[in-house]
Amino acid sequence: MSVEEISWADFEKVLIVAGTIVRVEAFPEARKPAWKVWADFGAYGERKTSAQIAALYTPEQLIGKQIVGVLNFPEKQIGPFRSQFLLTGFHTDAGVVVTTVERPVPNGSRLA
Repeated sequence: MSVEEISWADFEKVLIVAGTIVRVEAFPEARKPAWKVWADFGAYGERKTSAQIAALYTPEQLIGKQIVGVLNFPEKQIGPFRSQFLLTGFHTDAGVVVTTVERPVPNGSRLA
């Protein structure tokens, strides 16, 4: 598979940080099963997103989980909901597996 190389400066433009999920709600208006997710990103504040992770996670499993988000994409309107960050994960046959940190770090910590 061919992969386009980027520079270190390109990578530094992407704001990838750790945050803790603080709230999860149903999103019945979504075309594919999804949750509305709010995460605390420390100095970057609390942000919300829509995430198609309902196949593998219940709200109870997500609350308190420390995740990895991209904060500097433009906000995106998803039906009646405004998404403010990208919750990262990996597509599998069973559903999207959320990217988490191996041990706790301060919310807002930037990926190095």
